[in-house]
Amino acid sequence: MRILFTDLDNTLIYSYKHAIGSAKRCAEIYQGREISFLTEKSFRLLIRVQKLALIVPVTTRTVGQYARVNLGIQTPAYALACNGGVLLANGREDVSWFLESQKLIAGCREQLALGKRLMEGDRNRCFEVRDIRGLFLFTKSERPKESAEFLKEGLDGELVDVFWNGGKVYIVPKALNKGAAVRRLLEKLQREGERTGTVFAAGDSGFDISMLQQAQIPFAPED
Repeated sequence: MRILFTDLDNTLIYSYKHAIGSAKRCAEIYQGREISFLTEKSFRLLIRVQKLALIVPVTTRTVGQYARVNLGIQTPAYALACNGGVLLANGREDVSWFLESQKLIAGCREQLALGKRLMEGDRNRCFEVRDIRGLFLFTKSERPKESAEFLKEGLDGELVDVFWNGGKVYIVPKALNKGAAVRRLLEKLQREGERTGTVFAAGDSGFDISMLQQAQIPFAPED
């Protein structure tokens, strides 16, 4: 069984702020507005890929945010939300997976608490600080690069990573990364008797590097 692990935002789907041409279809509706799209070419390719491989979305989105996404294909048998901290199997959350995720980051609790205080005191912050189910922290900044540097100076880089993407800033335990989630899911499938074949992965940001490193065939933008 071939498997494609793929990021969503800016890999498969793009917000309305991105110019991706007129040959596109809506992939997300929020509060009555169409806010994300995928190209018709991507849609056609997804249809073909789904016949050849298991497609597993891997995203930093929360479960609720992921549920808004409609790629126009059959609902994936598995999806990894919250940067891999949550596993959805046929659309239902796997409770044991989430409990294991909490155990994996148990040693980072103090760093996350410190990170929250630092985020709240960041002069560039322009959004509330959100604790995503005790797994990682998120906010927005008017100067995200500067905010990320400020956070890195105050946190233990051995325990947590700081990412910024656009205006968004994240503090994420090192144990909670997409690559680790990919390994965990592959191990789960093998325990359940599934024979896994070639692993593909697609992503576009720093969040995706660890996932791409787990694949035999990774895909990422050149820049």
